[in-house]
Amino acid sequence: MMMGDFIKRFWADDRGATTIEYGLIIALIFLAILGAVTLFADNATTKFKDATTAIAGAG
Repeated sequence: MMMGDFIKRFWADDRGATTIEYGLIIALIFLAILGAVTLFADNATTKFKDATTAIAGAG
């Protein structure tokens, strides 16, 4: 088998394309979830600090 034939077959084979597409979609979903959780955690931390300060100031 010639190297050129192998490269032509490899280039024409699209069986793995769907797998790669699903992998990219999963990666984007993961990044969106990570961003949402990070944003929520930052906001929750700020709220808890504000509550702690208010409780400490009341005493």
